[in-house]
Amino acid sequence: MEVTVCRKEHFNAAHRLYNASWSDEQNEAVFDKCSNPNFHGHNYELIVKLTGPVNAETGYVYDLKKLSQLLKKEVIDRFDHKNLNLDTEEFKELNPTAENIAIVIWNLLRPQISDAYALGITLYETERNFVEYNG
Repeated sequence: MEVTVCRKEHFNAAHRLYNASWSDEQNEAVFDKCSNPNFHGHNYELIVKLTGPVNAETGYVYDLKKLSQLLKKEVIDRFDHKNLNLDTEEFKELNPTAENIAIVIWNLLRPQISDAYALGITLYETERNFVEYNG
């Protein structure tokens, strides 16, 4: 039988949504206030889900302390209190939408976690707006 275990983290980050090949008017029409040239920020809530079999010896699907340490190294240290557009390599050329942030996080974590586990990312940009990515 398989069980899903989840770890919730949060990070704060600023970003600007825009397409550099568009005019300011087109960016504002598509992204509205999110295209503010002076950026804006969010208190992101991240849920990482791992699905796999329960280990008969430990009773764990995955050691959540180990997952916590991995998230700190790969996500929190990289994105927390950063301007995603300016301070991170991942978003120098990639629009930091919630969708793209979730995909980037999944791609950072996938090589670090055995393929024996299904990996899912849920990223809340606001209390009511969130995305899910499962690879």
